[in-house]
Amino acid sequence: MKKLVSILISVCMLMPVLTACSSQPDTGADKPVTDIKVIITLADDGILMDGQPVSTDSNDAVYTANDIIFYLAGQGSEYGEGEAYEEHTQEEADKHTVLYITQPGNYIITGTLSYGQIAVDLGKEAKNDPSAVVTLTLDNADITCTVAPAIVCFAAYECGSKDVDTAVKDVDTSSAGFNITLADGSVNNINGGHVAKIYKPGTTDKQHKYDAAIESLVSLNINGTDGVLNLTSDNEGIETKLHMTINGGKININSADDSLNAGEDYVSVITINDGQLYANANNGQEGDGIDSNGWLVINGGIVSAFSSEKSMDSGLDSDNGIYINGGIVYATGSMYDTVETENAQSVVVFSMMDRVYSNEYLVLKSSAGDSVVALNSPAAHKIIVYSSPLLTADDYTLYKAEQVTGDSLNGIYTEVDSAVGEIQMAHSGDNNGMGMRPQGGIDFGGGRPQGGRMPEGGRPQKGDFQFDGGKMPDFTENMTAPENFGGQMPQGFGGQPPQGENFQMPEGFNGQMPESFNNQFSQDFAGRIPQGGFANNPFESYSPATEQSTVFTFTQGLNFFSNVRKTA
Repeated sequence: MKKLVSILISVCMLMPVLTACSSQPDTGADKPVTDIKVIITLADDGILMDGQPVSTDSNDAVYTANDIIFYLAGQGSEYGEGEAYEEHTQEEADKHTVLYITQPGNYIITGTLSYGQIAVDLGKEAKNDPSAVVTLTLDNADITCTVAPAIVCFAAYECGSKDVDTAVKDVDTSSAGFNITLADGSVNNINGGHVAKIYKPGTTDKQHKYDAAIESLVSLNINGTDGVLNLTSDNEGIETKLHMTINGGKININSADDSLNAGEDYVSVITINDGQLYANANNGQEGDGIDSNGWLVINGGIVSAFSSEKSMDSGLDSDNGIYINGGIVYATGSMYDTVETENAQSVVVFSMMDRVYSNEYLVLKSSAGDSVVALNSPAAHKIIVYSSPLLTADDYTLYKAEQVTGDSLNGIYTEVDSAVGEIQMAHSGDNNGMGMRPQGGIDFGGGRPQGGRMPEGGRPQKGDFQFDGGKMPDFTENMTAPENFGGQMPQGFGGQPPQGENFQMPEGFNGQMPESFNNQFSQDFAGRIPQGGFANNPFESYSPATEQSTVFTFTQGLNFFSNVRKTA
């Protein structure tokens, strides 16, 4: 691992300077500089600011109040869209103290708050004020909020634009109005909730909706070196409404939905430049490891990202494109969202015929027989994405193992001492990065269509692509069925009956399967059929035309291997 960290530092030093968040570099020459630096000590029996009790006067720069925004129980459908599990009593909410920060500055946060929230709100005009910048330096801070985000930024300077026409993937958020810094040597624990959509009175318009344990309504930077952030969330982990940049630190997220999320459709960018990120969304019914509604750009660091094993989600998910330019990246999921081919380093994607479970390991070996890396995910999965500066153009072999020992970090074993119970794997085809995206630009996993952005009308919701619920898109043209298919199609699926046993068509069936399904069903859809969506395993009776190979030949760029399974 030390050898790889050294290589990553060298790679990061060679990375080019990115273009600015607002499309032009901001030199900062015209920015007023604030001298505010405050030490805030959290405690359940009273919060101190520079050693003195914090004010309760809302006119002061820092003050406390008991007015947390939360989803109140028993209000009916006119109140909002929350479900029963998202409701909280007034009694529970009243336990929480909100620490408000209303002026720019660097606020050093230390201590413990068992029921509370830090809320940054620099006012209505802050969005357009380059001096409206707050940095929260977490220095051994423990914050728990059971009814809402533990940290939320309502208003600060927004360095970027939401304009789709001028949106770019390479952004510089260094002037962003909200920053979180992990103090050197610190260990910080954040446990947060979320607030379901609350309507403005008398309407169905949104008044409040905050999805993550750390929530920012403006672009956000996370900085650090060896400081640690342990974050647990009952919904999403860290969310920004526009851009998010991670420049360092050791970040460990366990969430019940997306671990990282950036929410502006076709505009947002999540950029990872350095640090260690563990993004585990396998704590709920759905969730991507990292989800950007615009672009995802990884320039460095060590990134492990795992989607929920209970849903058709991805370790890495992006609507406009995923770019891996450097670092070590390991991601698993039930579907594949396309990694772009113009990557600065090699990327390999394995699409498995059978699920790989959390007690199983994959071991990649070089042509010389040396173990290059072993991988282990906390979530069952069928798609593996791996990238490292150590991958070279070579012939590799792949094994599934019962146990691996060695030097590991967040599921990545870069030094493998031993592997027990190895079984060699084979594949029956690769498609040069087309992945699971059928020809013609339709992507049943909910990812972006081939060739660019999503169609007008908005980003498909996850429920639109759930096979079990009968929500398959209604296709009516140019569809023929693959031969030798055995299984039961989900209710509502359009297509003509394949030739095979145990196939039952739903009532009201109408349409044909896409042209690209012909003899490509297993290749295009391996790893994307949800558990329970078909009767048994539809691929058990499918015999790919391509001969199995135990040699995985890597080239520079994106390498995709389909139908990966145990050798006979």
